[in-house]
Amino acid sequence: MAGEPSFFEIGVADPERGRAFYGALFGWNLEAGPGGDGFTIGTGGLPGGMHGGGENASPYLFFRVDDMDAAMVRVRELGGSVEDIGEGGQEDPDSVARFGRFTLCRDDQGSPFGLHQPPWA
Repeated sequence: MAGEPSFFEIGVADPERGRAFYGALFGWNLEAGPGGDGFTIGTGGLPGGMHGGGENASPYLFFRVDDMDAAMVRVRELGGSVEDIGEGGQEDPDSVARFGRFTLCRDDQGSPFGLHQPPWA
C-alpha cells in the first residue's frame, strides 16, 4: 500500500559518532552502507539509514510509493518540489537493487519529506 512510512534517514556531521550515539541510545544495529559512506540501521521495525556531511541535517521520513516517477509528477502538480536524484540525475543501480529508489521532496509549504519505492514495488 502506498503512503505508509517505509524508511527513515538520519543526517549527521560525523557518521561514526552518530553510529556510537544512536547505537548506544536505542540498541540499533548499524552496518556499513553502500559505498561505505554511511550506515544501514536495523531497528527491529522500520528500516533506516545514516549519512554523513549533514552539519544541520535533520531526520527524513520516507513514504512508500508504487511508482516513483508518477509520485514525483504528482508532488509537482500539487505545488511541491522534488530534489535532483543522485549525481548528474543518475541513481546508483546497486543501491536501487538493494534498497529501492529514494528522492527528497518539499510539500507546497516547504516542509521536507521523502518518497521511497522499494525494490519489490
